[in-house]
Amino acid sequence: MPLAFRASQHLTLAVNQHGDRLPDYLRHEQRVVNALLDPDQLEPLGPGRYRYAVSPLQVFQLRIQPIVELATRLQGDRLELEARDCQLEGLGLVDDFVLTLSSWLRADGKGLCGEATLAVQVSQPPLLRLIPAGVLEATGQSLLSGILLGIKGRVGKQLLGDFERWCQESPHSPAAA
Repeated sequence: MPLAFRASQHLTLAVNQHGDRLPDYLRHEQRVVNALLDPDQLEPLGPGRYRYAVSPLQVFQLRIQPIVELATRLQGDRLELEARDCQLEGLGLVDDFVLTLSSWLRADGKGLCGEATLAVQVSQPPLLRLIPAGVLEATGQSLLSGILLGIKGRVGKQLLGDFERWCQESPHSPAAA
């Protein structure tokens, strides 16, 4: 029986200055993705496509590193980010590893709001067969929640910092609004 775990995170972030410019900022998807994720671990593959090497994770005695292919899409004032493919380094031969990520970030007039859902389904690795599935699933859930909390923290710091720099670099003309 495969192990399955899932985590979700919601975001509501007030932006006090230049909030009216957030929809324009979100249209710079590569800049936004670089602010959300570690640019040293991110490789652009083409327009709206990236490969991201997630920081290695320690799960009991195993060290694993997901390599995720991501795709972005703009839908109005909403930037969507989804996982399209994922390889898992460090578990040996695991043919049935599936990672799904569905997330979005939207300018709502007061700031940013968003949601991310991260889920994993995988067979129990041979090295961990003695550990009960419930313990592994709880550990997996905790890992996924930690990843999403880290991204949420980067939105509050890195993304807003980059937004402020973008506002300074790209003066806003009231006539263009």
